[in-house]
Amino acid sequence: MKSVTYQKIWAFFAICIVLTGCATPTSRLHDFAQSHDFRRSVVDTNGFAHLVYTSHFDKAKNVLHVYLEGDGTPWVYRVVTMPDPTPREPLALRLMAKDTAAAAYVGRPCYNGTAADEGCDPSLWTSARYSVAVVRSMTAVIKGLVEQNGFKEVRLIGHSGGGALAVLIASRIKEVTHVVTIAGNLNTDAWTRHHGYSPLYTSLNPALQIDLPARIKQWHLVGGRDRVVPPDLVRGFVRAQKNALGIYIEGFSHGCCWESEWPSIARAIGSSASGLLPGRRFKIPEP
Repeated sequence: MKSVTYQKIWAFFAICIVLTGCATPTSRLHDFAQSHDFRRSVVDTNGFAHLVYTSHFDKAKNVLHVYLEGDGTPWVYRVVTMPDPTPREPLALRLMAKDTAAAAYVGRPCYNGTAADEGCDPSLWTSARYSVAVVRSMTAVIKGLVEQNGFKEVRLIGHSGGGALAVLIASRIKEVTHVVTIAGNLNTDAWTRHHGYSPLYTSLNPALQIDLPARIKQWHLVGGRDRVVPPDLVRGFVRAQKNALGIYIEGFSHGCCWESEWPSIARAIGSSASGLLPGRRFKIPEP
């Protein structure tokens, strides 16, 4: 019975690919980046190939904004992994398109068309999506960008699972001064329990790591209508950190409507003026 179900699922996705003209998440990602004149490169490190897009590197290179994408689509169904987890809606890339600062979009191992590479297996976008191997490899890419271009300050910006990675990477790079998460998955154990998912056994949980140094400013943005990472799952993490501010925006969800406010949010991040943010301090009614 299960094999028949799986066959139906794969047949459905095959039909979808045909009907969409064989467009893939990776090709759509490339098309969007190209339409915004992002510079594309592939960085090999720690045995993985990472897609990197950069913009505004012609400006003064004191500060670098690094964008980290969400988890994409790890599963076709709860027990069937996707052959390519690349996000269908790459929100972090779209946010970078609205940023006027020097910025880099750093892809994860085995994402963006590299899932079939040697060393990749589905665990790296399922149970091990925030593993030590993933964190170390992405950290190496960001360090390379900093060293090669002479950036003095790094601000990590992550959406959803990219927020988890931003927190896990931050203390490993001495130039990081800010961590900004949008609908960030900051307590993975609480998140899997909330949704009834299998625990991410081989991943690091940001909520169980040593607190980030107080020198790193943390801004954690949450949407009042987010059902993927509900605000209640973020509150405890914000309260536990030394220099963290939670921003609660009533009408926003996991994917909406961050783009509309991102230029003003990016300016606020640039000036460290939290009062310019469109939401309010993290005050959510207790459950």
